[in-house]
Amino acid sequence: MLRLLSLLSVLGAFALVAIATPVKRGISSDVYNDLVWYFKYASSAYINSCAHPNGNTLIKEFSDSGADTQGFVARDDSRKEIVVALRGSSSWDDFLTDAKVLFTDFTSPGTSPPAGTSAHSGFLGGWNAVASGVISTVKSQLSSNPDYAIVTTGHSLGGALSSLAGITLQQNFPSTPIRMYTYGQPRTGNDAYAYWVNDQLGANAFRAVHTSDGVPTLIPTSVGYRHHGVEYWQKLDPPSAANTKQCAADGEDPTCSASVPSQGINLAHTIYFDILATTPFCS
Repeated sequence: MLRLLSLLSVLGAFALVAIATPVKRGISSDVYNDLVWYFKYASSAYINSCAHPNGNTLIKEFSDSGADTQGFVARDDSRKEIVVALRGSSSWDDFLTDAKVLFTDFTSPGTSPPAGTSAHSGFLGGWNAVASGVISTVKSQLSSNPDYAIVTTGHSLGGALSSLAGITLQQNFPSTPIRMYTYGQPRTGNDAYAYWVNDQLGANAFRAVHTSDGVPTLIPTSVGYRHHGVEYWQKLDPPSAANTKQCAADGEDPTCSASVPSQGINLAHTIYFDILATTPFCS
């Protein structure tokens, strides 16, 4: 009897701890609002010209006809940020870029990746086509605004390009705070690439996935690809901070979007936070 009472006492103590320590659900409203805010930049990158991205100052629009990589650099003087937004797939050339899934050694201006770091050859070629110009533009802006941070953003193919841009700009401007936002990003590099991004950006990499979006898992891990973190999986509609899960920091959380078999390019890929990708926010 005494042993039983002792056991019940211990179980009761555990119950009290469980009640006193509620399970964390969802993410903060600040993180959620930022995810929505930077998606609006990514969505605006789909149009040919965006006069005032998110109501802010357009610095330069860039384009490479060979790789068909497009985007813009904007400056937000309220948030003290220089924003690099890259366009997702919207042309036949873009889909050809998506299809070049063979790995290539990671090389980009001003970077020193760890040995064995490889990336999707199409994505890396698309980024490198505009990298020097983007770096030059960001450098010029930082010389006039040395206390500003850098943010990269993009949806779909633009998400992969935002990842490559984020690590490249971090390497070129190591003393400048930098954050990376991607939406529906396909896997972009190998294990070494993912671990490198995790090591250099850590919690400043935000990789959003909408419910059953099939693009993030379209390129499988079985062929050597790996996601970097941190994934923010909006697991249920309607979109909200409460319905969004912050996943494991390593990037391949089996309880998040990786738990859903890929459906390829589907409706969930085209809409984030109730916003159709390609919707402009330019005034």
